[in-house]
Amino acid sequence: MKKINTVLGLIAPEDLGSTLVHEHIVASQPGWECDPLSRPYDRGKMVQRCLRALSPVKPYGLGAIIDATPVDLYRDVEILKEVSEQLQIHIICSTGRYTEKRGKWDYLKARSGNGVGDMVSELYDGFMQEITRGIGDSAVKPGVIKVATGLNCISSIEEAVLRAAARASKETGIPIITHTEDGTMGPEQAALLVGEGVDPKRIMIGHMCGNPSLKYQMDVLSQGVNIAFDRFGLEMFLPDKIRIATLIGLLGSGYEDRVMLSHDFIGCSSGRGGVMPEEGRRLTANWSFVHVLRDIIPALKTAGITDAQVRTMMVDNPRRLLSD
Repeated sequence: MKKINTVLGLIAPEDLGSTLVHEHIVASQPGWECDPLSRPYDRGKMVQRCLRALSPVKPYGLGAIIDATPVDLYRDVEILKEVSEQLQIHIICSTGRYTEKRGKWDYLKARSGNGVGDMVSELYDGFMQEITRGIGDSAVKPGVIKVATGLNCISSIEEAVLRAAARASKETGIPIITHTEDGTMGPEQAALLVGEGVDPKRIMIGHMCGNPSLKYQMDVLSQGVNIAFDRFGLEMFLPDKIRIATLIGLLGSGYEDRVMLSHDFIGCSSGRGGVMPEEGRRLTANWSFVHVLRDIIPALKTAGITDAQVRTMMVDNPRRLLSD
């Protein structure tokens, strides 16, 4: 097994431990900086907010987090380094890009003249710069490539991202993790990436818990890739009870060696705070970095899922994804 890139340097795979595979320690909506009423960007205060959000995981022995924040959601590796050092939790950061609708694309569209082939090349060069040389002048190297597609389709720009990521993954061995929108396009993502020659074992299709259809799950799993049930606590999309029932069905069918767990939680973000409506607060009451460890795993065990199956999902599968 090869060593794993974390924000504090290389670690041996056996040092990874229990891992949440899709979180955002710090992430912000594009455009926050254009709001004159936004809070000033204060890295020190953001570190403290992230530490408060993450501290509850410590008693549960969490070893690592994959931070799935691409550059266009305001990835800040200096915050990740500080949080990792203070909490002694390994953090694996991402290169990659977000969806066309919600990412930042005007600059690259202008550079590539809207030509998809040119855009693939531009994106590939950027991914490889960060993978091989580090992010900016930080010397931090990403451990995953994060890609994303929108609702019910893969746009030409998103296709370019996937093809560039596939090329970089094949050359470097770095795994690809994905964002899917509302339980759509998982099979298509898997087919495109595998069709481009990426090892299926190096692919994790994300937000699969957004679709309770076992046919949808099997359409993805039949392609040999890994999947993530990684939005536990976000019950405005789907109740956790349905996510758990779908997961139990997959585990009962013998897929524990290809499923991983997480929340897609955001520890802190820039911009103005807001007041969430009462219904929104109710539907996100459990959304946090600790929900899987504190609530979901005990619920799975009560339903008959074994300690060995939990360890496979939380320890063995992330280690294989990142290091095999």
